[in-house]
Amino acid sequence: MRVLGVDPGLTRCGVGVVEGVAGRPLTMVGVGVVRTPADAPLGHRLVAIEQGIEQWLDEHRPQYVAVERVFSQHNVRTVMGTAQASAVALLCASRRGLPVALHTPSEVKAAVTGSGRADKAQVGAMVTRLLRLDAPPKPADAADALALAICHIWRAPAVNRLQQAHDEARRASTLARKVNR
Repeated sequence: MRVLGVDPGLTRCGVGVVEGVAGRPLTMVGVGVVRTPADAPLGHRLVAIEQGIEQWLDEHRPQYVAVERVFSQHNVRTVMGTAQASAVALLCASRRGLPVALHTPSEVKAAVTGSGRADKAQVGAMVTRLLRLDAPPKPADAADALALAICHIWRAPAVNRLQQAHDEARRASTLARKVNR
């Protein structure tokens, strides 16, 4: 499984590609940051993020895209920028028909470090260890993108089983309603 992790942000949008399966050693395929100037108009920044993500999709051909779920913060401006960058990542993946998963920051931290309250340094250290890197990826947005991809690879089998069970229950319920009519 090859996953593109996206840590959305308007100034720095972390991107990282990890390949592997749960229970086996994982491999980093690539890591980086799509940057936009803080003083550029919003529309230009969103286009730059789109172009950057499209380049990553073209170059690395992931099968899945994992994006950090935007959560409420006290700074509405920061939340809006993160949400807009997140929407661009969702759009790019969906345009190509790639499945997209959203993971909360605490979900990713718990998957990678064992604690949903881990700090950036702990996440970076575990990403370095799990991917057998010489040093933590810089900036932290890049390490976070890799952590998102790792989280998705490890969680996907369980999530898929839950989704299949949900779909089967829905089909059975629909069939029962038709029979009872």
